[in-house]
Amino acid sequence: MTPIMTNKDFAGLGAPNLVYVREITAADVMADALTDAPLEDAKGLVIDPEQTLYAVHGADGERLAVMMDRETAFAAAVAHELAPVSVH
Repeated sequence: MTPIMTNKDFAGLGAPNLVYVREITAADVMADALTDAPLEDAKGLVIDPEQTLYAVHGADGERLAVMMDRETAFAAAVAHELAPVSVH
């Protein structure tokens, strides 16, 4: 039987430096912003809800950042001394 890992277990595997980058739609980001924190800095920004963005997540699943392209997401993680991996 495969053991079930919690978010805390998974985070422990990567220490605090492991992050993952995955595709996300702009609609998902906008929906989360309605419940979490408004996108005040994005006023005037026009973006297609179906546009693919790239989210950087901590090993525990917390979304840390959202970037317009995959390369920028990886570069931002490395610039903050994190070890990014890609998920599909």
